[in-house]
Amino acid sequence: MKKMNKTHCRQYGFTLVEILVALSIIAIAMGALMKASGDDAYSLSYLKQKSIGHWVAMNEVVRLEVEKKWPSLGTDKDDAEMAGHTWYWTRTTEKTASANIRQVSFVIYADENRKHNVAHLVSYLIKPNA
Repeated sequence: MKKMNKTHCRQYGFTLVEILVALSIIAIAMGALMKASGDDAYSLSYLKQKSIGHWVAMNEVVRLEVEKKWPSLGTDKDDAEMAGHTWYWTRTTEKTASANIRQVSFVIYADENRKHNVAHLVSYLIKPNA
C-alpha cells in the first residue's frame, strides 16, 4: 500500500486583525503629523505678525527721529500700514532722569480694538538740538 503524503495548503497574507492593528497605528501617526503641521503653521503666522509688528514700532521711532519731533508726555494712539495690513499702535511717552531724554514705548496691535498685541518696543529719544 502506498503511503499518501499529506500536503498542507499554506495560505499567505494578513489576517483581518493584523490589518486593523496596522491601520490603527497609521491613523494615530497621521493624526500626530497633522497636529504638528497645524502647530507649525500657527507658529509661522504668529512669528510673522510679531516681526512685522516690531518693524512698525521701529518705523515709528525712526519717524520721530527723522522728523525731529519731541513727543509730548502721555499716551497717543494711531495706526500704520505695512505688508498689506493696518497695524494699530499705542505710544506712551515718559520722563527720564535727564530733561533731554524721553522714554517712548510702543505697543503694536493687530486689531483695531487693541486687544491682540503682537509687539512691544521701548526706545529713548534725545531732544532735538539739545
